[in-house]
Formats: sequence, C-alpha cells, structure tokens
Amino acid sequence: MKTNKKLTQEFELKSAQMRKEILEMIIRGRGTHIASAFSIIDILVYLYEKVLKIDPGDLADAKRDRFILSKGHGGAALYVVLANHRFFPKEALNLYCSEGGILGGHPDRFLVPGVEVSTGSLGHGLSIAVGLALANKINKIDSRVYCLVGDGECNEGAVWEACMTANHHKLDNLVLIVDNNGMMISGFTKDILDPISFSQKFKSFGWNTTEINGHDFGELQSVFNKVPIRNKKPTVVIANTIKGKGISFMENKSQWHGMLPNEAEMKIAMEELSCRINSLTEKGK
Repeated sequence: MKTNKKLTQEFELKSAQMRKEILEMIIRGRGTHIASAFSIIDILVYLYEKVLKIDPGDLADAKRDRFILSKGHGGAALYVVLANHRFFPKEALNLYCSEGGILGGHPDRFLVPGVEVSTGSLGHGLSIAVGLALANKINKIDSRVYCLVGDGECNEGAVWEACMTANHHKLDNLVLIVDNNGMMISGFTKDILDPISFSQKFKSFGWNTTEINGHDFGELQSVFNKVPIRNKKPTVVIANTIKGKGISFMENKSQWHGMLPNEAEMKIAMEELSCRINSLTEKGK
C-alpha cells in the first residue's frame, strides 16, 4: 500500500506539536521522563488517529478497542494525545503533577478519562492486556487490545509468562508494541541485560512478529493496516525508536531518562521543536 504523503506530513506535524506540548507540560509540572515520552509519541499519534476504535463520549462501551500503556513512565505522551482527542479538557494539562490536577507521573485509570489501566509498576500491562483479550474471546466481542511495553521492561519475567499465555489461548485480537529504543534508566539495554533479538524471542513464543521504524508513519501505516493477523496467534510490532527523538541533545542519551533541561537547554529544545513545526507547516501549504 502506498503511503499518503500529505497524510504523513499531517501526522509529522501533529507529533511535533505534541512534543512541544509534552515538553511545556513536564517543565511546568517539574515532572520527568521527557525522553521516554518522545520515543513513543509518533506511535500514539498514529494509533489514536487511525487505529483505535474508541469513542471519548462512551468509554463504557464493551465493544471499544483498548490501549494499555504498560511503560507508565511515558504517560506524559498519552496525556497529551488523550487531551487532543477530547477525552478530557486540554486545560487539565496545566495541572500536570500539580495539586488539584488529575495527571500524575503515571496514568491512573480512576482519575484520567481514557486510561484503561493504572500503570507504572513495570511488567504488568501485558498480563492485563492478555486478560482483556481473553475475556473478549470468551464473550465473543470483536474488538482489539493494544499494549505498549518498553524494551527494558521486557527484562521482567511476567512479560514472557503473558506471551506464553497469549499464544496458548490463540489471542489474535491482541497486539503488542515494543518501544525498542535501546535504552533504560541505567544505560543501554544491551549493556544492562542484552535482549539479543526480540524478533527471535517472540517468534519462539509463537507470535506473529514484525519490525518497523517507530518514527516512520509510512511504516506505521503499513503494519497497522495488516494487524492483528487473524491466524490464531497474537501479534507483536517491534518498533525501533530513538529515546528523546526530536531534541538533538536528548537523543540516545541515558541521562535524559529522568532529567529536566536547564534554562539554556530548554531554549534550545523549544527552538528545535518550533523550527520543526514551522518547516512542516510550510510543507503542508
């Protein structure tokens, strides 16, 4: 399938604008995890624009698709996407990590409309997604469950227990996305606990496996037009990403996992994002 160039530019512009919103929100609330949010924002933009069937006005619909952000520390990206899709008023972003606000450092399903599962304790999101997908099978509900995990999160044994369970129950209504940015809080994943090959691992667990550039909207379009594959197997999309994508001095730097930029760094970051937004805006005219 050919990629719609105009549509791709629109998504790129939305991602750039949302990166700016994420940065402003985190700085205002003195939160953290800018780089982790930036590695997944392109994926979330595409999912909520083109893939997920969820009505913000009917979040109790049993037939809705479900999205679980298992790497809850990337929640700032999810908040901005949900706000832009009117799950809650954008004004709520002003109180991120602040007294009286609903948006904490990790997503809370009891406070934030559109958040399906409270996450932050790594390794649990996929197990919950498996349970939801299995329940849909039992209840003959034809909807899909999507779950995004971090590559460092895959060090948790619960992830692989969930993988075995999903394959055993033939959950072809389940799609897992691995944010494969190659980094975790302590450094590069290959140095902390080398995953060797996610593709080989998931194939050995009986999953449909595909690997893409998680920042390329053409590749995102191509893979999500095909999944889930209805062959009685769960599907995993290994999305190769860059931690801190969009800000030059943050990209692939492990120290930015939890740091906040100082005033000079903030100025550079905002200038880079603004230039990107202006460039994409001009291209779209």
